[in-house]
Amino acid sequence: MKVLDSVRVLEIGGLGPGPFCAMHLADLGADVISLVRRPEGQAITSALLNRGKRSVFVDLKDGADRELVLKLVAEADVLIEGMRPGVMERLGLGPTECHAVNPRLVYGRMTGWGQDGPLAPRAGHDTNYAAVAGALWGCSPADARPVSPFAVLGDIGGGALYLMTGLLAGIVQARASGRGTVVDAAIVDGAAHMLNLMLSARAAGLLGDERGQSIHDSSPFYDTYVCADGRHITVGAIEPQFYALLLQTLGLQEDADFAGHQWDKAAWPRRRARLAALFLGQPRAHWQALLEPTDACFGAVLSPVEAAQHPHLRARGTYAEPGGVLQAAPAPRFDGAAYAIQDACEAGAHTQQVREQLGSGGAGAVWRTI
Repeated sequence: MKVLDSVRVLEIGGLGPGPFCAMHLADLGADVISLVRRPEGQAITSALLNRGKRSVFVDLKDGADRELVLKLVAEADVLIEGMRPGVMERLGLGPTECHAVNPRLVYGRMTGWGQDGPLAPRAGHDTNYAAVAGALWGCSPADARPVSPFAVLGDIGGGALYLMTGLLAGIVQARASGRGTVVDAAIVDGAAHMLNLMLSARAAGLLGDERGQSIHDSSPFYDTYVCADGRHITVGAIEPQFYALLLQTLGLQEDADFAGHQWDKAAWPRRRARLAALFLGQPRAHWQALLEPTDACFGAVLSPVEAAQHPHLRARGTYAEPGGVLQAAPAPRFDGAAYAIQDACEAGAHTQQVREQLGSGGAGAVWRTI
């Protein structure tokens, strides 16, 4: 048994955060059917984000296929769509039509800009949404261009995970009241919401309104440093006991450059320069061996391939490579155990099966029995 075994999800297949959210739900046990458009002149391939799902080809502009969708909606808990505002309504599959056949449906809408506002009809991608939301602003040193990790900050952090939060909250409400809801999950909203911890630090005077004036981009004890082999490490010794331990482990506790208060900002440039020179003197592995066994708040900067081989992540089984495809295991864990990685299907792999089940027994024959 998994925590979401009783949840039925219908995904209108798209790109990025919607499919990721549906995969995440499938990871935790939800029965997910993904409806995708048949590609024209392209090979049908499997994709990591299809793991744990069933995939069916449909044409949402076709009347018969639209009725097929509504039949599946009638027995679903959740619908996920990532179209631009108004598209699902024009297809006759908007919230009004879907709630007419299933009043308890949680209708999840995944967009970058949201369902309303001046930018709502405009195209965009992860980095655009994160930038406008204020989340990209701090993603670099002050003298470098901000760069977002691929699809993480906007699509997943501000998008898919906020959509999932809204869907789960909607399911709780629907099961208590019989009333569904429409979840407007806009990446700009989620990416902005993620900044509230940062904004709390700003209110406390730890962050400035100009780049290069904050703890994360100017202090010597919370920074990224380059090593002798060109690789990088991070230190995050904010608390005084961890800062003292960092200096002790590096043999700097009696160094004149580090005398005085940890939060003496006038001394930060000098101390950063000293630490930069020190870390540049040895390869990353040296600093891992020295600092990882301590509470100095240290972490090596690893690629996903390297991370999969790190002893800690290997011990936890955080990464795996089924079928030669590197991927992260489902998260979070329940009762001390991670759920197994499910197989990823090819797009449209269940088209015939689902259509036959609908024809012979209706939607009740398609969805997993609860």
